[in-house]
Amino acid sequence: MHELTLARYLIDLVTESVPELGSKSISQINLRLGQASAMARALHFCFGSVSRGTCCEGAVLNIAEIPLTVHCRHCDGTKTPLGRYSFRCPDCGFPSVKIVTGQEMELISIEVTGVDPTTQPQPLNQPLNILGGHYG
Repeated sequence: MHELTLARYLIDLVTESVPELGSKSISQINLRLGQASAMARALHFCFGSVSRGTCCEGAVLNIAEIPLTVHCRHCDGTKTPLGRYSFRCPDCGFPSVKIVTGQEMELISIEVTGVDPTTQPQPLNQPLNILGGHYG
């Protein structure tokens, strides 16, 4: 299952940040996930079992879904298609092959508990794009 792999990767990514943050555990993870991935429910479902035994166990996973938008060359505008798998302009019907948003998966923030007061936490200066390309 693809979502299990992504959940494990997310846990690994967050776990790597824990020593830098001087934290004992993670209380919340905030993601941006493109609607076209169709994985928000599945990721929520498997997150609990994948996080068991890690610093993320018991953490709340918040996912902000980013809507799918495409660029229509014919209308020269960014549009929201009529369906998740429809890549035609909703106004003129022209096929739109350039996806503008809806494929991202970015780690936006991590909330920690048990921070060592002698360690200065380092904030996430910019989102980490988990899927390896930015579509926006």
